[in-house]
Amino acid sequence: MKVAWFSAGVSSAVATKLVCGELDKIIYIHIDDQHPDTMRFVQDCEKWFKKPITILQSPYKCVENAVFAFGKGYIGGPRGAICTRLLKKRVRKEWELDYEKIPIEYFWGMDIQEQNRVERLIESMPNQAHKFPLIEQNITKEEAHKILAASGIERPVMYKLGYRNNNCVGCVKGGMGYWNKIRIDFPEVFNQRAIMERKVGASCINGVFLDELDPQQGRDVEPICDECGILCEMMRI
Repeated sequence: MKVAWFSAGVSSAVATKLVCGELDKIIYIHIDDQHPDTMRFVQDCEKWFKKPITILQSPYKCVENAVFAFGKGYIGGPRGAICTRLLKKRVRKEWELDYEKIPIEYFWGMDIQEQNRVERLIESMPNQAHKFPLIEQNITKEEAHKILAASGIERPVMYKLGYRNNNCVGCVKGGMGYWNKIRIDFPEVFNQRAIMERKVGASCINGVFLDELDPQQGRDVEPICDECGILCEMMRI
């Protein structure tokens, strides 16, 4: 069975389009913290692919529920963020249980500049075959954006706001520059995450609580946060 895990990002969309004729399933894992425009993009891509997109979701639904899933609260550690583990990785593993006797080939949206991620992914998931359409066709992230623009599909709003990926609004893996941009663009989310940190007693940014973050720190750094997908936590195992 050939499956694309669609992240609702531009690279993932273009990679899926390149191989959609081969695919048996296209799956998107939704989190309530995604920007509302994400579902518009998913629906537009479904029309572009001319194939249905299966939407899965964890019963925890959002980042804060995942953080407090086991009591006092836990944001992340050496093995990564708890939200990614519960909201994405666990959903994938539970889906795989229904197909454990079927050989599966996964299609991913990494580009030619992400060869290290590809190697770690293959090593961490030896029970499945893996293909990388953008790498096979020598397509960069920037070129993927041009391909999507040529299709007439509007990018998710998060890209237009200057974010490099269409992650959850208020991704706990973001750095100082990212969080100071969230402070401006989504002040309610910034405040909610700051309150969450204090309840947990740990910060998203090493050593700095959001409510103590200098608004000027990291402002000269592009607000990049690694794309969050079901493979994020696998990279740490």
